[in-house]
Amino acid sequence: MATRRLYYDDAFEKEFTARVMHCEVLPPDVKSGITDRVWGLILDRTAFYPTSGGQPNDLGKIGDANVLDVRDEGDEILHLVDRKPSDAEVNCCIDWPRRFDHMQQHTGQHLLSAMFQERFGLPTVSFHLGDEICTIDLRGVEPSAEFLEGAERAANQVVFEDRPVNVRYGTADEFAELGVRKEVERKGILRAIEIEAADLQPCGGTHVKRTGQIGLVLVRRCAKVRQDWRVEFVCGRRAERVARHDFQLLRRTAGELSCAPEDVVSAASRALAERDANFKSVRGMQQRLAEAEAALALQSTPLATNGFRVVWRVFEGVPADYLGFFATEISKSEKALALVAAAEGGHVFFAQHPSAGKDMSSLLKQVLEKVGGKGGGTRDFARGKLAEQGHAQQALDAALSLL
Repeated sequence: MATRRLYYDDAFEKEFTARVMHCEVLPPDVKSGITDRVWGLILDRTAFYPTSGGQPNDLGKIGDANVLDVRDEGDEILHLVDRKPSDAEVNCCIDWPRRFDHMQQHTGQHLLSAMFQERFGLPTVSFHLGDEICTIDLRGVEPSAEFLEGAERAANQVVFEDRPVNVRYGTADEFAELGVRKEVERKGILRAIEIEAADLQPCGGTHVKRTGQIGLVLVRRCAKVRQDWRVEFVCGRRAERVARHDFQLLRRTAGELSCAPEDVVSAASRALAERDANFKSVRGMQQRLAEAEAALALQSTPLATNGFRVVWRVFEGVPADYLGFFATEISKSEKALALVAAAEGGHVFFAQHPSAGKDMSSLLKQVLEKVGGKGGGTRDFARGKLAEQGHAQQALDAALSLL
């Protein structure tokens, strides 16, 4: 027996009564997040929308049971609940805030897709209604900022005009003659959603009755996804929350930059320029300091009996870049080798003058096998990071013994 879909004709029906036509125990469905035993119900009529067409399922109550999932099984709709209803005749209610949110997003998507196609020739090839953000994938040229703003503005103009949103039934051929946005190949009588003088599209989803109920359409951003362009958007209460959150972030950022919200971009640009200049200056000073310290280290390190000069040291309170500068300076001296590590961070650098004839990459690999960590490099210069920061001295001792 086919389930009568009440939401087809009245998406605003929040409560209804139905008869349980079939009930069976189903195993857990981990992929759907259902880890306990559930009951699968088929009702003679339902206002619960099943996951379909990019729109998630409804939630709510069937009798005293909680609805966990709703699935389209062809002619029938399967309701997954957490307990068996006590009676065959059940009172049901929809989780209305969730349903109305989905209606706002879905009708807003129809309207936004229509504006992208009508004004910019960009058809929608897929739609996803997420928990926080909705997306449509557009096919064609990259939507410019002007395209995104233009489609948003045109959609909101229709919202402000509060046009009727109607459910229509007909065949694919009949809808094609009426100028349907996207033709379908299904046979028989189809259901379509018509936004007056704006859009006509076959759809089985739930929608608002007038465009004013969409609330507001807010386009967020656009990114390339394979051959298409994914546009993020939100509608209604989501748009209100997102706009408020964005403003709070803007105000907080303005406070951190000690400027007015409208000056955030210019203030951030100045801060980034200052950061880059300071970074360049500090890096230059680090390199000059490393050169001086390396020269002193070479002077104070005697030649070994084999003619090599090995400088080894565990540094404290210095960044990894400084170790690299220091090791590089040491390796510029004939037959000199540098074995240095940082007490904090676990960074290790091995470097040599080519005349030393060792293999720093191989040496580092052997040391890391003993003390743990990862890294690599070339014959003359290698760097790594220890698995445990406190093993810096142990790593250098191992390197000295191997040399």
